[in-house]
Amino acid sequence: MPEHKTGTREEWQAAREKLAKLEAEHAERTEEIKRKRRELPWVPLEKEYELDTEDGKKTLAELFDGRSQLLAYNIMFGPDYTKGACPGCTNLGDGLDGSLIHMNKRDVTLICFSRAPIDRLVAYKERMGWQFPYVSTYGSDFPFDFNLALTEEQAEQIPEIRQMVENPPEWLVEWSEQVGAKVKDGLREAPSWIAFARENGTVYHTYTVHAPDPFVAPYYSFLLDRAPKEGPAEPRAWRKDEYPD
Repeated sequence: MPEHKTGTREEWQAAREKLAKLEAEHAERTEEIKRKRRELPWVPLEKEYELDTEDGKKTLAELFDGRSQLLAYNIMFGPDYTKGACPGCTNLGDGLDGSLIHMNKRDVTLICFSRAPIDRLVAYKERMGWQFPYVSTYGSDFPFDFNLALTEEQAEQIPEIRQMVENPPEWLVEWSEQVGAKVKDGLREAPSWIAFARENGTVYHTYTVHAPDPFVAPYYSFLLDRAPKEGPAEPRAWRKDEYPD
């Protein structure tokens, strides 16, 4: 017998219609949020950043690749990670390649950042079979200026992080083993989306969002939300080549 309640087709239809009203309200709220997001003021960058790419050093402006918009995901892969990027961030990365052509054709360059050195990013990208541009912010002020990473001093001053470092839950201990870094070092990276615009030669910072925002989640979570059963409560993830049997 199924653990979930069962019912007639008529009962399902009535419940579905009630849910549809909530979904319509959510969609309307989402449109309002999208409008307000685009109404955020653009902040011109006063500092020029030079970052490591597979093709050598490039400025942030050069990363636009001739387009006027740059959207980047900051994958948790710090210089202290010895085994690879965060599995959850890796899962999100797995869903990006199919979007590349569609974003590019809409004047948006889609890339990813991480703070590990570029040679390790290139090797990880090859392992995962990714096609999107993967840029290293290693040795740059960029991740700290835009809150994509924390210094050791900053991390120690955040009560939530200090608590997790001193009393890490089981899933976090397992996660630190997956990335090959101590909890205190692993938590210094911030999974985030960040957006920039380029107009008349000036680069502007336009938007940033950090986890646990739903946008900072694997693309397949959208599909799982519509599957019949709820997933596990603990935030566990595996790289696609490391799922347990």
